[in-house]
Amino acid sequence: MVDPELGDDIVDLGMVGAVEVSDDGDVHVEVALTIAGCPLRSQIERDVRGSLGAIPGVRSVDLSMAQMGAEQRAAVMDRARRKARERAPATAVPPRARVLAVASGKGGVGKSSVTVNLAAALARRGLTVGVLDADIGGFSVPRLLGMEGRLEARDGKMVPLERPVARGVLRVLSMGFLAEEDRAVMWRGLLLNRAVQQFLQDAHWGDLDYLLVDLPPGTGDIQMGLARMLPRTEMLLVTTPPLAAQRVAARAADMARRGYLRVAGVVENMSDFTCEHGTTYALFGSGGGQRLAAELGVPLVGRIPLHPRMAAAGDAGQPVALGGDELAAVFAELARAVADDVAPVVETSGCTARLLDALDAAGAARVGPGQEPAVPAEAAADR
Repeated sequence: MVDPELGDDIVDLGMVGAVEVSDDGDVHVEVALTIAGCPLRSQIERDVRGSLGAIPGVRSVDLSMAQMGAEQRAAVMDRARRKARERAPATAVPPRARVLAVASGKGGVGKSSVTVNLAAALARRGLTVGVLDADIGGFSVPRLLGMEGRLEARDGKMVPLERPVARGVLRVLSMGFLAEEDRAVMWRGLLLNRAVQQFLQDAHWGDLDYLLVDLPPGTGDIQMGLARMLPRTEMLLVTTPPLAAQRVAARAADMARRGYLRVAGVVENMSDFTCEHGTTYALFGSGGGQRLAAELGVPLVGRIPLHPRMAAAGDAGQPVALGGDELAAVFAELARAVADDVAPVVETSGCTARLLDALDAAGAARVGPGQEPAVPAEAAADR
C-alpha cells in the first residue's frame, strides 16, 4: 500500500510496526504516522483495512495508529526526499546547463545583486546564462538588470527576455515582466510553486551554459519545490560578515542537503569598506564567509567589498560587473572561479562519445575475427 502523500510503500517507509496474525485469520497491525494529526489518517486507515481484508483467509482486521518518534520520522522523510528526486518532472532547462540557486536564508544581504552581477560576469565570458527570478513576491531582477517589457509566448510557452552582454547573452524570466513593479503579489505556497514550475517547464530557455536562480529569503515552499522539480540544482550561499547572517545561511545549507542538493560554495558580500583615502574598515565585522565555508566544508568562492556604487548601479540597471573598475574585476574573478573550479560546464556529448569508443574497444576485444561486437541497443541508437 502506498502512502498518498509520500508516494512510497508504507512497509518500505517503515510505517508498519507490529503485525500479529491468529490461526483464525484475525490480523492486528500497528501503523505509525509521521504526526498524530495527519490529515490523511482516515484514508490510510481505510486503505490498510481494504488491502488486508482482500487477502484470502483474513477474517478481521484490527488496526492501531501510532505516532513516529523523531529518529523514525527523520528516516522516513529522508527516504521520501530521495524518492522525489527519482521522480523529478521534465523541465525546459537543457541537461548540460549548470543550475546554481543563489540563496541566503535571510533578506538584506545583497543576494539578488550578487545573482545579477555574477550572471553578467559569466555572460561577459561569452556564455549563455539564464536568470530565473524565483522571488515571486519580492522580484527585483528586472530593475537590477535594467530590463523592461512583457513576456511573450511562442507555441504556448514563455519566451525569456534577452540582454546581449559582450559575446554572451542573458535570458531572464521574472514575475516583474508579468506584474506591475509597485503592486503586491499576494500568493501562497501552491501558487508560488506553480509559478516557478511554469518558469522551468513552460519556457523557451534554449541552449544554456548556466541557469542562475535568485531564491527568496528563507527555507520555504519555493526552495523545497525547486529541490523537487530540479534536483540537479546546486546551492551558492550568500552571507555577510556578521555571525547572525552566517547562522541563518547555515540553515539554508542544511535545507539544501536535506533535499540532496550540493552546496557549491559561499560568497561573502558587503565585506571590508575602503574609503577614498585608502583606509579599510570592517564595518560589519570580518570572517563570516570563511567561517561558514569552513563549517560546511565548501570553498569560499569570493568576497564582494562594501561599495556605494553597487546600490547606485542596481538602481540604474547597469550591473557593476559590466564596468571596468575594481568591482568589475571582483565579479570577473568570481565568474572565473565558478566557471573553472566550482561548477564548470561539462560537454556531455564529448563524454558520451568517449564512453562509446571505450565500449566499442572492449567489445572488439571480446569477440573473434569476423564477428560483430555486442553493443547495447541504446548505445547503437546514440551512434
